[in-house]
Formats: sequence, C-alpha cells, structure tokens
Amino acid sequence: LRTVLLSAEYVKEEDSRITEEVFGCRVYEHYGMTEMGLGCAVSCGCGRGYHVREADLYLEIIDPDTLEPVADGEKGELVITTLGKEGMPLIRYRTRDICYLMREKCACGRTTARMSRVFGRTDDMLIIRGVNVFPSQVETVIAKFDKELTMNYKLYVGREHNTDTFELAVELAEGLAIDDIGFVEALRGRVEHALRDILGIGCKVRLLNEGTLPRSEGKAVRVEDTRKL
Repeated sequence: LRTVLLSAEYVKEEDSRITEEVFGCRVYEHYGMTEMGLGCAVSCGCGRGYHVREADLYLEIIDPDTLEPVADGEKGELVITTLGKEGMPLIRYRTRDICYLMREKCACGRTTARMSRVFGRTDDMLIIRGVNVFPSQVETVIAKFDKELTMNYKLYVGREHNTDTFELAVELAEGLAIDDIGFVEALRGRVEHALRDILGIGCKVRLLNEGTLPRSEGKAVRVEDTRKL
C-alpha cells in the first residue's frame, strides 16, 4: 500500500483529496516544525485530527492574549514542551499556530491526545467587530468556488462611523466576465453566505475580472488594514 505524507501546517481537506486522486494512494497528514526535532503529530485513517507523540511532547493550548490555558476543544495558541530533547529543549514554546486539543478515544482505537487542523496563526489574525478572523479561513471559502474564482484575492479592513468595515476583493476564474450581471450577483451572494458561515460575521464581496489585482514578486500582500487601532 503506497502512502503520501503531507505537511499539515496549512493543509486543507481539499488538499488531501486531490493528492489521493493524483497519486492513487492513501494520504496522511503530519504536523511538525524544525524546532521540535522530530515530528509532533500525524493523522490516522479516521481523519479526526492528528495523534500527538505524547511520550516525547507535552502540548497545551493557551489564550494568546492572557497566556492562560484554555479547555480542551477550545481554540487557542499551541504551546509545546519537549520531554526528551537534550541539545535544544523547548519549554512552553509558543508556535503561534491556532488549533484545539481533543482527548476522547479516537474511532481508530488510539487513546493519545489529538490536535485539530491549524486554523491560522496569531500573527495573521485580524479582530473585526470583536471576532477573530484568519486569512486562511477566507482562502478555505474561496477554494470551494474553484470553478468560479481564482486564489488571487485581497482583504480590505477599515472603519466607518466607529464600526469596522470588511471587504473581500477576489478575481473571477479565466473565461468568466464581470459583465454577466445575473451570474455575478448570484455568485456574490453564495460567497458572502459561505464567508458568514465560517467567519461568523458579514463580509462584503467584490468580484473582479482575472488579472485586476496587482501581482507581487515576493509574498503576496493579502490584507490592507487602514484602521488606526
């Protein structure tokens, strides 16, 4: 049986399905980072999170603002302590990754703690109208419309009349035209609805022709926040 191991830091469910189709084999996802030495956690066939190597690592989830531990199942920042590493041990190392822990027995039979997929990073997080928003969540929504939208997008955050404004500008897929009013309005409504479902707040969507947004030679600038906080 052939298998493929994917880096799980920003893996989305769609990535695993596509990889399985391309390679014709089962895909498992792995979470880890150089600082730990060995890997941290790996998925199983049940697809309900990543099983943690508890013999070598102690994981906590903290509130990134108060630094206090949060309850299992509650999202927060992943903090790691290595238990057997000697050369460069880590004590309560802040990963900046947002996830949550699960401790109930997995359907596969394993009883070790599991961590969820990574939802985003604390240094990418936006607080909009009191809600934590990650660009990776927006990307997840855009990816669901892969036949109609490209991954070229930009988020605009501002403030009017003491209220945060939030807008997504995203390009249409090749061959689709902005002047097809009926199609564009229907698509805009579906994207706005999907964003509200995953983010918990409204986001105005502006659809653009392909090639409208500026390109960058380096890392793309996805967020423009003009608020004076």
